[in-house]
Amino acid sequence: MEKKYKNILFRWALVFIYCFLIYIQSSHSSAISDPGIPHIDKLLHFLAYALLGVLFFRAFSTMRFKDRINLLMILSILSSICYGISDEIHQHYVSSRSADIMDVLADTFGSICGVFFYELLMVKYGNFMNFGKQSGHLVGHLGSGRVN
Repeated sequence: MEKKYKNILFRWALVFIYCFLIYIQSSHSSAISDPGIPHIDKLLHFLAYALLGVLFFRAFSTMRFKDRINLLMILSILSSICYGISDEIHQHYVSSRSADIMDVLADTFGSICGVFFYELLMVKYGNFMNFGKQSGHLVGHLGSGRVN
């Protein structure tokens, strides 16, 4: 298999494996019932979906529209949000779990922050994680008024 296709397959495999792990975790009763830290579950949702947003971004960056950073960011964030919503719907049907709109909000903000933070790292460090400056990064153009 060509190196390019191995990279594409690897990036999408990471997305699906991570989504599967989220699904498995949400299929069981909550492991964090009361650790003594208020709203720790929301922080964990935020962090989990920040990573999911980055994984989606890296996977989508292997596609034909990889030079359209704004589209990559939107697709990554929307995909993460949709998965977060589907996860809450799934939890609604799991005994000892419940759906919570605040979890969806934490997922949403996590995804947005994760994708924007990743984009900032790409702008600052150039070829960060094999993704070059030539792509016209959204964050780098916010001040100039130019967005691809």
